[in-house]
Amino acid sequence: MRKSAVAGKFYSDSPTELQKEVSSFINVSSKKQNALGALSPHAGYVYSGAVAGAVFSAIDLPKSFVIIGPNHSGRGETASINSKEEWKMPGAIIKMNSRLAEIIKSKNNAIKEDSIGHRYEHSLEVQIPFIQSFLDDFDIVPICIQHLDYSTCKEMGIAIARSIKEYGEPVLIVASSDMTHYESQKSAEQKDRMAIDQIIKLDPKGLFDTVRKHSISMCGFIPATIMLIACKELGAERAEMIKYMTSGDVSGDYDQVVGYSGVVVV
Repeated sequence: MRKSAVAGKFYSDSPTELQKEVSSFINVSSKKQNALGALSPHAGYVYSGAVAGAVFSAIDLPKSFVIIGPNHSGRGETASINSKEEWKMPGAIIKMNSRLAEIIKSKNNAIKEDSIGHRYEHSLEVQIPFIQSFLDDFDIVPICIQHLDYSTCKEMGIAIARSIKEYGEPVLIVASSDMTHYESQKSAEQKDRMAIDQIIKLDPKGLFDTVRKHSISMCGFIPATIMLIACKELGAERAEMIKYMTSGDVSGDYDQVVGYSGVVVV
């Protein structure tokens, strides 16, 4: 069983306090929409919780999720899927969707079963308490990604989309990413706007190229690229930015900020 990597650090390790913490970021009056994908941040909740909460509040959530995030540790496979062990979170055990995971692996042999890449990774698990705030019964397919070229991203995105089609039930693809890291508020907003514009246009190649051309330190641009490719393959028609903010909006320090963006793809 995988134990939480950042409970007590990025969010409370007390089930009661965690529920209160997440609830403070949920907007119960948000208009919900069916979605194919989402972009959600993965920093400590004090900084990015408001954005993640806004994203999940805006979606009529299904019971199954493919969560794709960057591999910050560099351990394990280039593309690690973890479907053989349950995940222990504060007060809950999270189920894996092994059937969907097996379909995904059968359609793309670059995505390999691997628990090592997930052991210390925070980008995927921080999404889970927000899902828990809406659903008692759900399952996930966590995929942890190191750097890939665009053609490999395309192959993975198409494989995930075709796997979801074969699975035959609603699935939300969540790409976990923060935006620009440790630049001024002005610089972060300018760079993040360039990346977000490509996401809103449903242009995965445009996002991939823009991030690389302008050296945007968006840590999850590979997962976001894969998510967009998969959503387009599934028939996505539009994307909407739900919320954007930076760490400076919380700390008051606008000299060195990290950007957070929440997007829904429908």
